[in-house]
Amino acid sequence: MATSLLRVSPPQALLQPLVVPERLLLGPGPSNVPCRIQAAGGKQLLGHMHPEVLQVMDEIKAGVQYAFQTQNQLSLAISGTGHCAMEAALLNLLETGDIILVAVNGIWGQRAADIGRRLGMLGTARWHGRAEGTVPSPSLCVTQGLVQHKPSVLFITHGESSTGVLQPLEGLGELCHRHGCLLLVDAVASLGGAPIFMDQQEIDVLYSGSQKVLNAPPGSAPISFSERAREKMMRRKTKPQSFYLDMEWLASYWGCCDGEPRRYHHTAPINTFFSLREGLAMLAETGLESSWERHQANCARLCQGLLNLGLELFVKEEKVRLPTITTVSVPEGYNWKDITAFLIDNHAIEIAGGLGPTAGKVLRIGLMGCNSTTENVNRVLRALQDALGSCHRSRL
Repeated sequence: MATSLLRVSPPQALLQPLVVPERLLLGPGPSNVPCRIQAAGGKQLLGHMHPEVLQVMDEIKAGVQYAFQTQNQLSLAISGTGHCAMEAALLNLLETGDIILVAVNGIWGQRAADIGRRLGMLGTARWHGRAEGTVPSPSLCVTQGLVQHKPSVLFITHGESSTGVLQPLEGLGELCHRHGCLLLVDAVASLGGAPIFMDQQEIDVLYSGSQKVLNAPPGSAPISFSERAREKMMRRKTKPQSFYLDMEWLASYWGCCDGEPRRYHHTAPINTFFSLREGLAMLAETGLESSWERHQANCARLCQGLLNLGLELFVKEEKVRLPTITTVSVPEGYNWKDITAFLIDNHAIEIAGGLGPTAGKVLRIGLMGCNSTTENVNRVLRALQDALGSCHRSRL
């Protein structure tokens, strides 16, 4: 009788085995997942309040503190991607009527400004770089913005994955604090691949993602709050608009509340946390300095190889090139989609086109975590050489 009421048949596609092709992911993320991290994510599920899971969460906190170089007690991982961490930082720090100053040096500044407007921030201000692929002048632009707008928070992206720019952070924290402003930094694309020192650089909120250098699947986002940031959140007059991202609840669930009993908040993605734990463990075993050096060396090899192919690097200044994601101008006469499709179809390698302000202008090549190797540099260069010789030039 029950089956006679069904009007939708079982999808035929779901009655077939799952097929996932083998590809080398050398785009801006996600990165390939090493066997060790895959195995961690495939372990048997446990309850989200089991002591073994709480222990894993404690180990993640310690790993975040190491990766961020911070002693902040309020360090944890958001159950969501880097976008989720961005939103969590903004909606916990800011209330309606607050002002946020946003450094728009690529798409992630644009996204932060958009979120700020949605949250009802008063007069979201912006400052820009001189041109795409260049770095804004912090000392002048920030000082003017702080004096003129008196913001509560300055947002800036450390590793801008849409342009391939690494934004210098030195002096920004001290400058912000001199004007009563908090410094919020997006390090999704840079963490583990380029030096960042949360405490020494006086960063108040720092967040990243699991799927870049940490080589874990997307779905968890390390984040940390300084005491200044924590105090501002405690002085809120209204509750954050999101219960799911309410940092007071999350701090309790993660055991960041001075020994108070942990409170259930949500059913965390347990196996995702297992994977993140292993990603942080592998970074700790490698050592931050060794990881930074390896990413820088392989980025330099890649850049030289691209120049040898006659291609033009999008970021002209070597010192501000993001070591994890390299941008190269689309060669004249070629359609970038033809190049990326050729690499997928003929070499099983993913690279990506531009995003936001660089859409249609660049190719983006990522070397992150376990993917940052000399072998992968050589492999993608050979594939690009093949693509340039095989793809038809556009008539445009």
